Amino acid sequence: MFFLHNLERRVTLHPSYFGRNMHELVTTKLVKDVEGTCAGDYYIIAIMDTFDVSEGRILPGSGLAEFTVGYRAVVWRPFKGEVVDAIVSSVNRHGFFANAGPLRLFVSEHLMPDEIQYDANATPPQFTNNADMVIEPGTHVRAKIIGLRTEVGEMWAIGSINGDFLGCLQA
Repeated sequence: MFFLHNLERRVTLHPSYFGRNMHELVTTKLVKDVEGTCAGDYYIIAIMDTFDVSEGRILPGSGLAEFTVGYRAVVWRPFKGEVVDAIVSSVNRHGFFANAGPLRLFVSEHLMPDEIQYDANATPPQFTNNADMVIEPGTHVRAKIIGLRTEVGEMWAIGSINGDFLGCLQA
């Protein structure tokens, strides 16, 4: 689910950048450092604006200036039970991996409908029901998040395509 969060971050600026446009440089550095990163339980998608840039504080010994910047950002926090659209990146006999934006998702063969079976003889290897459903790299799927795991800078999810309106998305 997407949210608008007020966040704060410390940004350092090298002395060679001191001058008239320091606030623009601080904002640019903030966008470069923060957009597209995982901040624990959520991903920072985009920075909307900065609303509070403090006066710089010179760090002893290095000469760098440190600014505290308040900003509003659009963040995405995946939840258990949320349904996401993803693109399959790899398939093996145990299941498949897919990417739902920045979130890496694994769907086990046990969390697929019974009629879908692994076909190792196909090129590339795929899950299929020998009718209209084929799951191979590049396939768009709709999955329900069953569990989430976070580490520093990364998030993983376990998903299921066993349910109504889940599975392959037809073009």
